[in-house]
Amino acid sequence: METKEWRIFNPEGTKRVIVTKELPGQRWLDILEAAGCRVEICTSAAVLDIDKIQAAIGKQCDGAIGQLTEPWGEVLFAALRVAGGTAYSNYAVGYNNVDLDAATEYRIPVGNTPGVLTETTAEMAVALTFAAARRLGEAERYLRADLFDGWLPTLFLGNLLWRGTLGVIGAGRIGAAYARMMVEGHKMDVVYFDLFPNEQLERSIETYSAYLESQGEPPVNCRRADTLEDVLKTADCVSVHTVLDASTHHLINTPRLALMKENAVLINTSRGPVIDEAALVDHCRIHPEFRAGLDVFESEPALAPGLAELENVVIVPHIASATSWTRQGMATLAASNVAGLLSGYPAWNRPDISGFLEGEFPKAAPSILNAEELQIPLYPD
Repeated sequence: METKEWRIFNPEGTKRVIVTKELPGQRWLDILEAAGCRVEICTSAAVLDIDKIQAAIGKQCDGAIGQLTEPWGEVLFAALRVAGGTAYSNYAVGYNNVDLDAATEYRIPVGNTPGVLTETTAEMAVALTFAAARRLGEAERYLRADLFDGWLPTLFLGNLLWRGTLGVIGAGRIGAAYARMMVEGHKMDVVYFDLFPNEQLERSIETYSAYLESQGEPPVNCRRADTLEDVLKTADCVSVHTVLDASTHHLINTPRLALMKENAVLINTSRGPVIDEAALVDHCRIHPEFRAGLDVFESEPALAPGLAELENVVIVPHIASATSWTRQGMATLAASNVAGLLSGYPAWNRPDISGFLEGEFPKAAPSILNAEELQIPLYPD
């Protein structure tokens, strides 16, 4: 299927794998080549729709690597199964674009790419936090417009977050990493909301607090809130790190925005629909001291009407995981999922995925979401 929109790597491979976007790095290709795969890669920047992906799967396809912008559901998994496919991996840690039940029904194992996005995404949340709090977007636009006439005592006054209260919604890997960065860098107290307590996060902040006291400094604290509303009312800055599902769609809406402090900062690097974007636009218009920093959007790539015109919102185009190391690592994990499954390897069952990123990678598929349902063996301890 070599056309101007598709290129072929390792054409002599006996297992056909389609990849719906060009991925960075070389290791992922080497992994698929070592597994005997012929790799067909879409070179178009356009998001592929269901029909085009189904056409690419064709009559014979062993595996696929897809993107979070694509709807991998019953139609595509049925097509992949009919074509003989036995492996799919999402090029993302999130998988709200994947119908996992449909994949399981058609006996297609689904992989994702956890473990390489944590610090990178947390760093972006930190960057957005201070860009919003310190009004960097406004200030840069002001300077570039040649409006700067010199230092003024009242020019672009922002928020000081030092020793303030940080709110975290979703204290998983990324949310916890973000919290530690903000606590250890800026000595903030933490209040978080999660369905489950993060005892490791609480212990790490308790240890840091003891260190501060040993140096004669005031302590910091971390507590798990009973309700989301408690976090919104209490925090000077709230950062969202939840998954996207039916329970978190429009989790942040008009009534909950109204609970937040007049000059609070709201950050989202998770998934766009977690925030009611139209409600956020209205709230930011009414409350000019309120700030927001967004990496993701509800109807991506479209923005809610009026969002781009708001001076008190910092917006970037879904780049939280955009470091070379992370994006190459994601490609390596996605390829390792597909190559491992096609080679008959077990599913990895350990949190440390560093072995897949360099050197001789383990003979395992690093992260298979429905391994238990499909009774895929686990890598031996």
